[in-house]
Amino acid sequence: MKRRSFGRRSLGLSAGLAIGSVQPGGWLQALAGQLHEQEEMASDSERILVVIQLSGGNDGLNTVIPYGDENYAKARPKLAIPSSQLIKFNDLLGFHPSLKSLETSWSANRFSIVQGVGYAKPNRSHFESMDIWHTCHEKKNRTQSGWIGRWVSGESESESRDSAAIHLGSEPLPLSCQHRGVQIPSLASLEQMRLKSKLPQGPTESMEQAGSLLDFVSTSTQAALQVSERLENILAKPDTSGDFPKTLLGEKLRAVSRLILAGVKTRVYYVTLDGFDTHANQPDIHASLLRQWSEALSAFLSRLEQSGHQDRVLVMTFSEFGRRVAENASQGTDHGAAAPLFLAGPRLTKLVQGLHPELDDLDDGDLRFGIDFRAVYAAVLDGWLQADSRKSLEGDYRSAGSDLGLFT
Repeated sequence: MKRRSFGRRSLGLSAGLAIGSVQPGGWLQALAGQLHEQEEMASDSERILVVIQLSGGNDGLNTVIPYGDENYAKARPKLAIPSSQLIKFNDLLGFHPSLKSLETSWSANRFSIVQGVGYAKPNRSHFESMDIWHTCHEKKNRTQSGWIGRWVSGESESESRDSAAIHLGSEPLPLSCQHRGVQIPSLASLEQMRLKSKLPQGPTESMEQAGSLLDFVSTSTQAALQVSERLENILAKPDTSGDFPKTLLGEKLRAVSRLILAGVKTRVYYVTLDGFDTHANQPDIHASLLRQWSEALSAFLSRLEQSGHQDRVLVMTFSEFGRRVAENASQGTDHGAAAPLFLAGPRLTKLVQGLHPELDDLDDGDLRFGIDFRAVYAAVLDGWLQADSRKSLEGDYRSAGSDLGLFT
């Protein structure tokens, strides 16, 4: 099939899956509008965003698979997933078989793929590319300030005793959650929720006498301790339900669900799943990782639905880059560029947002991006969290999709 024909058919079929048709040039505004219009459906005006980071560079081409394009099998004679094994949702695209757990969600219009997400002049370093996603800036314009941290700084006037955002995991606090003057708890595990409230009191007493700056540090630390102790008290009773897989991500999302159901006023939760740097022996590794993600996410969405919170929680899953189109000699794939981003939770009008990148029009062997990731952030911030995205992103990306002619 010719490239332009493939692209047009993809657009037509994805539009056919929509509850309401959307003109391509207005994709960004449409997504923000879709999210914003669900306010009346939500059981609580305080909406929640859960961010899942797939660290290492998820192979998007073997996640959302363009089996209808003959160039896919040609580029990956060993790694291409046979069409007979795919979960097909039209005659061009299908999901990796490990994503079967999510079939209920996309059948209920609660799952959406944003195709070809990335940025111009992609960086293929894990650390540098992830920092770009976290800060929304290239290195020359970057400070130790992330887009979520900047959003939290604008929420500082809230009277809630809970933290506006929480990172759950043993990893260091992500750069996306950092900002000067902002305290976002980074909680290592359910068994160690508090930030060690048994810290020696001597240093704190000394800080209180050392001037206004140290007074601020002491006050912020104590506030973080209080938040963490409250969370620990909520999670003190073991959760014996068997509906979450006993995996690292499963336990993280179980914890998030318990905090949401307990009425914690946190608006953003951040978790990660590592291991996606599949340079060698990719098939089994990637299948296992996708299964862990899909089963944990499916369990999380199911619990939200059972408790009536499904319309107030949006889950966004991203990775720092995709993989190269051609497989390597080690039955793996190397660092690439554009990849799909995933949204789940509330009702979403389209299963597929945007066009799948063309496989015969590559950028130095990589998929060309069609949607700037900051445009997706803008849609989520403006349309879902009902915040001014310009401050959090330190730029105006609200109309980035149409301004760049991404769908023309």
